Amino acid sequence: MDNRIKKIVIAGGGTAGWMAAALLSKTMGKVLDITLVESEEIGTVGVGEATIPPLVTYLRLLKMKEQDFMAATQATFKLGISFENWKDVGEKYFHSFGTTGTDHWTAGFQHFWLKDRDRGSKSEYGDYCLELVAAREGKFGHLPKQGLNYAFHLDATLFARLLRQFSEALGVRRLEGKIQEIDTHPETGYVTSLKMESGQVVEGDLFIDCTGFRGLLIEQALKTGYEDWTHWLPCDRALALQTESMIEPVPYTRAIAHSAGWQWRIPLQHRVGNGLVFSSQYMDEDKARDHLLKNIVGGHLGKPRLLKFITGRRLKNWNRNVIALGLASGFVEPLESTSIHLIQQGLIRLMQLFPHEGIKQSDINEYNKHSQLEIEYIRDFIILHYKLTNRHDTPFWRYCRDLDIPDTLADRMRLFRETARVYRVREDLFKENSWVQVMFGQGIMPEQFHQVTNVMSDDELTRFLQGIKSRVDNTVAKLPPHQAYVEQYCKSPA
Repeated sequence: MDNRIKKIVIAGGGTAGWMAAALLSKTMGKVLDITLVESEEIGTVGVGEATIPPLVTYLRLLKMKEQDFMAATQATFKLGISFENWKDVGEKYFHSFGTTGTDHWTAGFQHFWLKDRDRGSKSEYGDYCLELVAAREGKFGHLPKQGLNYAFHLDATLFARLLRQFSEALGVRRLEGKIQEIDTHPETGYVTSLKMESGQVVEGDLFIDCTGFRGLLIEQALKTGYEDWTHWLPCDRALALQTESMIEPVPYTRAIAHSAGWQWRIPLQHRVGNGLVFSSQYMDEDKARDHLLKNIVGGHLGKPRLLKFITGRRLKNWNRNVIALGLASGFVEPLESTSIHLIQQGLIRLMQLFPHEGIKQSDINEYNKHSQLEIEYIRDFIILHYKLTNRHDTPFWRYCRDLDIPDTLADRMRLFRETARVYRVREDLFKENSWVQVMFGQGIMPEQFHQVTNVMSDDELTRFLQGIKSRVDNTVAKLPPHQAYVEQYCKSPA
């Protein structure tokens, strides 16, 4: 029996489906037959319009020119996220990409900043981060040796369209239509084919489920199961609305907390993406719609669109011969823009473990193990934003403040509070500096810092910190305004 994997069937288009088609066809299109099935009648949820820096790597893997991608998706640059009203109403902080200051091999830069603070300095931790200061000043430019860490704000629908063109040019076959039935092997339980409403049968060796929350293959056919995280992340609704641009786009996302969730503002070249994430336990849909409409600027491009979701993860992302990507694999709310990244990581993991000679349980186990760890670390990072708050002005925030959190997160918070230390393991998407910025921003002030900081005299520490700040300020001073750079680098047709 020939168990080799030759035919790949991707069920569903959207961002997840076409990201899969593009990377598979670019990497292994010469040895695989790739078919994508989607229906124009089924609207895509879209996994968001804000991204994180690993997407830069994805474009490089495709050998896609960044300017072309940005012009096609009306993209702007993103240097981080401004968090407003999270620690408390009226307070804000910034989670930037990149690093802050200069680490010592024994201790991160936060220890040196804490030592400086301990002796009376009023400097902010973010003053020593290039990306943060550039964002604050509304500036952007490419630097030598990838000296500036960035991501993108983009139109997810246009991104999927671009990837479709890219994939079809490399031989991916697209079939229009709805899936009516999913046939499975009576003995193995493997999916053997998809039967379309048209009567056409699509056979495959390996199936990639990109059918969104429905999980037509991974759940409805294979009954994989789902782990619900609503008790930790109670937001379960989102309203999305596009508006006209009224001001020049800033190089960061705004995440503005409200009484029962938060609002996003994502600036693209020709419009602004707005949305309200909320918990239906604490805010009904009418109140959410009213809140959103009262807190946006610019003419409406359409009507608010309601999305319902349950935060959590599929118990297996790879089950038999089906691999779930995107919303079919699970969902952690969009607060830190991780959805597209999880698609990308799932694809890269699949490539590394690709079952050319037939599916092996050891590969499945390895894939699922790392997928689970990765999304659980992201889950912990998102919970941190809600748990670590001084807000007690509404029932929602009192619930979040009093949460019983996972031990993995409790351990991280305790370690930082007691020692100012953070740690990172392989599967953790967010680097040490991300954890430090959010824990500082949400209000943890460590009880002590590493004594290696005492090796420096006061004058030496001052020169060390001033040297870093001067380099940051001088670099930012030379950067052009973000809008001017976008227009020169990747302007989209109106």
